[in-house]
Amino acid sequence: MRNNPSLADYRVALTLRDQQSFRQAAETLGMSPSALSRQLAALEAGLGVRLFDRDTRNVTPTASGLAFAQLAERMLNTAENVMEEFDAHLSASRGRLTIAGLPSVTVGLLPGLLKSFAERHAGIDLRIMDALSESVVEAVEAGRADIGFTAGTVAARLRLAFHPLLDDTFVAVGAPDGPLSEDRSYGMAELAAMPVIAMEIGTSVRELLDGSCQRLGIAMAPRFEVAHLATAGALVAEGLGISILPTLTLPVLPMERLVQRPVQDFGARRRIGLVHQQGRSLSPTGKAFLEHTKQNLPFLRRAGQEATN
Repeated sequence: MRNNPSLADYRVALTLRDQQSFRQAAETLGMSPSALSRQLAALEAGLGVRLFDRDTRNVTPTASGLAFAQLAERMLNTAENVMEEFDAHLSASRGRLTIAGLPSVTVGLLPGLLKSFAERHAGIDLRIMDALSESVVEAVEAGRADIGFTAGTVAARLRLAFHPLLDDTFVAVGAPDGPLSEDRSYGMAELAAMPVIAMEIGTSVRELLDGSCQRLGIAMAPRFEVAHLATAGALVAEGLGISILPTLTLPVLPMERLVQRPVQDFGARRRIGLVHQQGRSLSPTGKAFLEHTKQNLPFLRRAGQEATN
């Protein structure tokens, strides 16, 4: 059984082949000639073959020495390439990042954020998963996504760390000639009396809407319950009812055919934040994206405000 040579062994063989002098090779390697001689002897003993013929002045590679030096050159080049790739990984210049997010976030916030991130980290392969809040959390918990954008503090999820980014205000949207035709603020009681198109139970939007009604002691019976924002927008645009939604959802809706009105007493805001696994180190690409997101908080908050206007 031969001992596996180390990278240091490969450097010794390659340097001796090129220098053909113990003294010069030792200087190049930063070793003493005696230490170099001992390492070469140990290498040859481990391989069971003589690599270099030497006398007091000369060092000449044998046929096996030339063959081993060629392999050593390949091994050292490969090792250098591997470390370059690993350095690229550590510097987040290469790699893959999977981001899960609510549809309103992937449409309203992520495009601008991803554009600036990709300009700085062109070698990172970005994958986007848009899903409802619970699915975003599950994807991050299961490791299918590195980072997730979701609503709420996910306080019950002990395995997740939550970084709040911005608060999303609720507004009422409707057709221009519908129940919201007056350009003014509306109270929750009068909105609940209108035909309401609500997101389905289990979504973060519906949870906050039901919570607002409960706090105010208002009974609300939605005319329609839908799973997708685009469906809600299409129904509202056809005059089938109004909807009460966070401002970040508005880019998903056909707002050129709708009006938005302030809600006086909704009483809550949807907190948008970034989640990742608690107690588990983020990859360098994940760390780079988290830092990029924090640096762009003013942009994110400005985008949220612009959605309201």
